[in-house]
Amino acid sequence: MPASWRGQNMRGSPGPALEEGGLRGRRRLGACPTICVAGVCLAIAAMAQSPGACSCGVNPPGPPAQRTLEPYANAPDDLRPYSHFTKPYYEFYTKTVEYNGPARDVPTPELKDITEVRIGFLGPVSEHRDEALGRMMLNGAQLAIDEANAAGGYCHKPFRLMVHNDSAIWGASSNEIVKMTYDEQDWAMLGSISADTTHIALRVSLKSELPIVNTAATDPTIPETIIPWSLQAIQDDRVQGYTLARRVYSELGLSRVALLRVNERYGRFGVIKFKDASRRLGHPVVIEQKYMPGDTDFQHQLSVIQDSNVDAIVLWADQIPAGNILKQMREMGLKQPVFGAFRVYGSEMLRIAGPAAGGLEFVFPYDPSRDDPMWTGFEARFAKRFDKMPDAFASLGFDGMRILLDAVCRAGLNRGRIRDALYGLERYRGVTGEMVFDPNAKNIASLFLGKIRNGKAEFRREPMQKAYARIEEEKVAYVGPPLPDNPPGEVHIGIFGPQADKLAADPALQRAAGNNFKLIGVASDGAWGKASTALVELIGQDQLIGLISTDRNSSHLAEQLAVKMFVPLIALSGDRSLTSLNIPWIFRMPADGAIADAVRAMAEATQKVGANRGRVRAALGSGQPVAGVRFDTRGEPR
Repeated sequence: MPASWRGQNMRGSPGPALEEGGLRGRRRLGACPTICVAGVCLAIAAMAQSPGACSCGVNPPGPPAQRTLEPYANAPDDLRPYSHFTKPYYEFYTKTVEYNGPARDVPTPELKDITEVRIGFLGPVSEHRDEALGRMMLNGAQLAIDEANAAGGYCHKPFRLMVHNDSAIWGASSNEIVKMTYDEQDWAMLGSISADTTHIALRVSLKSELPIVNTAATDPTIPETIIPWSLQAIQDDRVQGYTLARRVYSELGLSRVALLRVNERYGRFGVIKFKDASRRLGHPVVIEQKYMPGDTDFQHQLSVIQDSNVDAIVLWADQIPAGNILKQMREMGLKQPVFGAFRVYGSEMLRIAGPAAGGLEFVFPYDPSRDDPMWTGFEARFAKRFDKMPDAFASLGFDGMRILLDAVCRAGLNRGRIRDALYGLERYRGVTGEMVFDPNAKNIASLFLGKIRNGKAEFRREPMQKAYARIEEEKVAYVGPPLPDNPPGEVHIGIFGPQADKLAADPALQRAAGNNFKLIGVASDGAWGKASTALVELIGQDQLIGLISTDRNSSHLAEQLAVKMFVPLIALSGDRSLTSLNIPWIFRMPADGAIADAVRAMAEATQKVGANRGRVRAALGSGQPVAGVRFDTRGEPR
């Protein structure tokens, strides 16, 4: 490993804010004011700004509040173990992981006694087959460090990244983590890509009490150790496997599937949850073929698959082998659709496979094709700094390091309190989009589904839940008479849902709308008849351009009025039945979506086409991104 990488500390230009993904959740990033809604304190942060000054532990968070989330990982009933037969008398991993040790009582050092704040990094950056991935993760983490230092660091003390190589030698990584903890006195660490190494890091952290942020290892058993020192910023193989199974079996109706995966821990553990889901949906995997890391000839495995008469092939592979597999299978005449885990996608796969990549579908942690300013700004800064575009490892490495640095800023220089800040996080909106953390500090946000068309990937949100109904891919449109423009003057955006009046009054949400718009809230959690009457009065206002509903119940009522009174509606709900009737006035965002994103989408659509409800509806349903949000013609998120 080049010595120049170790502890490098270069400065860069300011980056995007550690901003919130909406107005939900108990603990959010950033030192910012709060409002209380229904007894839940909501942190309000400014949107899309440069990193703010580090709070340096002035008001450290206490131990995270106890939470329960059932079922584990939001798994749908038909994909849960034994769900067709019985209900377990106890379920693990549904409650907040507790830490009751003494780390919080360790004295915080005086600022005058420190010269830098050290953060450890562990990844394969030299003499490892995953070296290219590790270097990209390092680049993303380093950029986050540099931008934090450009914003002032930790009370004008620089953060310093202490880089350690994750070699391919078993056990060597444990020595590196011991060095971070005891020799360097690092306050936390980010890494690694290997699940083997990450498991070793967990065991060392249990003894040394070193907080870990994992942005790359997807082994589903990592958070199931119940070791309370690790936050997982990437969706694991449980979420990936379940999402792929839902797509393959429930949506496309395929039944005979072959697995082709790398014969190492990434592939061996990665396919387990897909195989479980296949069996529970009534379609056990027909055949599983393996290849060794470094293999380039896959004709034997593909011949065996060809003889098995399967409907589809699922890959658990990296870009280069995935590209070769796609190219060779098409040359052999295999025409089955191919699906893959997130690591199959990238520029190298597209280069190697060429036209053979057409039709490939794969899950991905975020949508790299979106055009919201946070993402495009990060892409531009990363490309300028490193002369290449960021991949998933770089992008999640950046977000993971930003999460970690903010936890240090909020908690101060105390590992126990840094751990509390990480485990108190419920949502985070970074350059990769919205993350949602369960009580195990594991990101369980819905994945995106990518599909290669004409050499490029198109992305849409793909939940694990079974669709309420199968809807034909027909264009949904408004075919009535043209609607009149709103009267000149102030334009209103309505918010309907629990405590909506308080949300609409929040200055941060108003800033998300912009100066030309006024938010008006109607609370749905009072007397139902009174709420519906107030909503009718709101929709009847000439100044109203659109409506946003914040939960399932309010969305169903708002939908009935929106179709009657021709008002565009953005509903934050996981209920896909909202769009099953092909009503052209409703657009659905996931239940874990950000209210601020919905507000910005409504405002930007209006600014593009003018204050006319019909044209705003058409802009939202055009399939083009609006403030980073994109819907298909049926109103479903893409």
